[in-house]
Amino acid sequence: MTTVTIAANGVTGRMGRNQHLRRSLLAIREQGGVALADGRWIVPELILIGRDADRVRRLAEETGVARWSTDRDAVLSDPAVDVYFDATATASRADGVRAAIGAGKAVYCEKPLAPTAGEAAELAKLAEAAGVKTGIVADKLFLPGLRKLRRALDSGFFGRVLSVRCDFGYWVFEGQVEPSQRPSWNYRAEDGGGIVLDMFPHWQYVLEDLFGPIMSVLCHAVTHLPERVDEAGAAYAGTADDAAYALFALEGGTVASFTSSWATRVRRDELVEFHVDGTLGSAVAGLRSCHLQPRAATPRPTWNPDVPNPIDFRATWVDAPAIEPDENGFKLQWEAFLRHVAADEPFPHTLAQGARGALLADLALRSSAERRWIDVPAADA
Repeated sequence: MTTVTIAANGVTGRMGRNQHLRRSLLAIREQGGVALADGRWIVPELILIGRDADRVRRLAEETGVARWSTDRDAVLSDPAVDVYFDATATASRADGVRAAIGAGKAVYCEKPLAPTAGEAAELAKLAEAAGVKTGIVADKLFLPGLRKLRRALDSGFFGRVLSVRCDFGYWVFEGQVEPSQRPSWNYRAEDGGGIVLDMFPHWQYVLEDLFGPIMSVLCHAVTHLPERVDEAGAAYAGTADDAAYALFALEGGTVASFTSSWATRVRRDELVEFHVDGTLGSAVAGLRSCHLQPRAATPRPTWNPDVPNPIDFRATWVDAPAIEPDENGFKLQWEAFLRHVAADEPFPHTLAQGARGALLADLALRSSAERRWIDVPAADA
């Protein structure tokens, strides 16, 4: 058995607590660890870190984690700590990552890596110079729906991919009547909020890992709801963008159209859907499902608004079967990162990729401000 000690910072927040702590790290412990090809098992040991002593202590008690602290730097000075994980708010993440790199720890963190592309690039370079192993969350690629989509891509099902359309989002309550289901800092630009900074780093790895390099971006970012109410019931100004409408031109001619919004009501199967059209087939993938339509089974509609539509379009698609077990995407990526740390297995989702995601967010916001297409440098530029 190989033990990897992880200092987990920011796990008192919703995402860190639910997806990373409970459904990933604790779930890995409950299953006995992560199996390696040589028969060894990797078992994570945890130290919880948080600013609020009462909150982090209660979480440690609830989850059965023996060690917790409010002193991040003291934990990082412990030679027994192997990995620093950061799920803190965007505005504070860079400080923790920088401290962990300085302490010689492997680093794994949530997206975005930093509030600006410059700071994210600095962190990636620091990690490379220090020779520490790094990882950035790329959970969308590990979702059951996108794993099915990747299998269709790898099989040549689509032929030449023409376009990718993504519809993401839901209504985030303003707080006046129903409490908001997201933290208030998400809607304050001065605190690192905004849907472009939150989601475009994810769209970067989805597009570039599955469909090809992004060549340019055209974005219109807006604040639809400028007044919100925070956790204490106080009104505040929503200064960050809560919706973004973007086009991406990809190498090879594929065009991607992404709508991201926290001010939209859902009438689709899942909170995010990716619609891919190719010369030989199309697919619609969500968090868990993926439906396919090959060219040979494509219906032949005719535009005629004077009669009821005779085609049940949904019935003409087939449900892609699940080949792998439907595991939590965050957990699968954690398992891959632990194998990277303990056994040097390859892990492509590094801080360098996190820096590229932050760069795309920066360029998208610049595109919106300047109202024009912006070129995206090549990854090796």
